[in-house]
Amino acid sequence: MNELKPLSTQVAVVTGAGRGIGAAVARKLAALGAAVVLTGRTPEPLEATAAAISRAGSKTCVIPCDIQDLGSVEGLAAKVEQQLGRVDILVNNAGVGTFGIPLHQLEPEEWDRVLNTNLRGVYYAIRSFASRMIARHSGHIINVSSLAGKNPVPNGAAYSASKWGLNGLSYSVAEELRGYGIRVSVVCPGSVDTELSPHEGKDKSKMLEADDVAHIVAMLVTQAPQSFVSEVLVRPTQKP
Repeated sequence: MNELKPLSTQVAVVTGAGRGIGAAVARKLAALGAAVVLTGRTPEPLEATAAAISRAGSKTCVIPCDIQDLGSVEGLAAKVEQQLGRVDILVNNAGVGTFGIPLHQLEPEEWDRVLNTNLRGVYYAIRSFASRMIARHSGHIINVSSLAGKNPVPNGAAYSASKWGLNGLSYSVAEELRGYGIRVSVVCPGSVDTELSPHEGKDKSKMLEADDVAHIVAMLVTQAPQSFVSEVLVRPTQKP
């Protein structure tokens, strides 16, 4: 193994890789040597992330996918297998949120959008990729959750519910897959300065940066094989 490129033989898939945390995670894994598959619904930001990775001399490709559609996710998994022959790391990062609206005023369509992306989409991805990892008896699944999955979020109940659900899903799937040599971890960041985060009333200079979360993902996928961290809570040093 190349100590400077510890992931040089591995293939990583990052959902929601066009911007924010997903783009930062993709760049970090590529810098560690992984061939990174960038996926999401909108090609333009994915291509921008791919260009940045390519300029740095790392390997990447773009395969658009709608994480809310099972057929689209199954197609993604088939294309990764066909083009790259394997998947070693799956980072379920794609997420959306609705804030500033109390639950009793939230439209059902908005509830569906948040839950289908943040929770159902992770199920679809694990369903599509886990069997391939089981066949190799190895793999990492990293689910990007939030401290909103630990704490109440008034006027953001749908987002909070999706992340509480994602945490429970992660703990359970970790037990289901650990016997196959697959490590499942959930990362719960606090306020991150991205387009998704509500910034009203917060000091952006005190918020976490996307690269902070990418650093945690890199730590998880480069751990020694005899152990795994099931959950990481990431907080800003100072409250924004």
